[in-house]
Amino acid sequence: MRHCIALLGGSFDPVHNAHLALAGHAVKLLGPEELRILPAGNPWQKGGLVASGADRVAMLRLAFAHQPVPVVIDEREVHRNDASYTVDTLRELRDELGPEVSLVFVIGADQLLKLDTWHRWQDLFGLTHILAVSRPGFDITALPSAVARELQRRQASAAQLRESPCGLMLLALNLAIDVSATGIRDALAHGQRPLRDLPEPVLDFIEQHHLYGT
Repeated sequence: MRHCIALLGGSFDPVHNAHLALAGHAVKLLGPEELRILPAGNPWQKGGLVASGADRVAMLRLAFAHQPVPVVIDEREVHRNDASYTVDTLRELRDELGPEVSLVFVIGADQLLKLDTWHRWQDLFGLTHILAVSRPGFDITALPSAVARELQRRQASAAQLRESPCGLMLLALNLAIDVSATGIRDALAHGQRPLRDLPEPVLDFIEQHHLYGT
């Protein structure tokens, strides 16, 4: 059987329950041998991060402490001094892990809607599969035309993603959860405890370390 690694990247500022749900859904679909979490260091499409890299990594370790597959928190982007581009990270991973491993980059449908704005986005398909997960009723006609064309010609099943190294796409339309990191930070800054949206150990860490205005 081909070795499969599910990859989940993001700012994780902070990590929240939608991230856990996204990762959990990918694990159920793919049955990977490893879940690798890639916290961003300096994401070029976003403004400055609020929590430090060390704090975001610590929160990720708490959030993903109990998973049905081995979890690796990959800190390479956190330790970069320049801009973090997903394509560069994936090229590094491909060089390290070899040409045969199945790499599946997991994103929310909101990222799929702007995939064509990512740095060298079409190079991604030579390095990884893309699994996009959305709530039921996602409007596929809202996709940029270039992304829609790639999805049409690369659409595959979860089994096909597992059985090949890269180049395929899967749009899964059955994850009904929506959490905003901005909303969480605003709630924390106003003295609220958004326990519905955050894993309890992460909320405890935020309060103990006085992050996000707590």
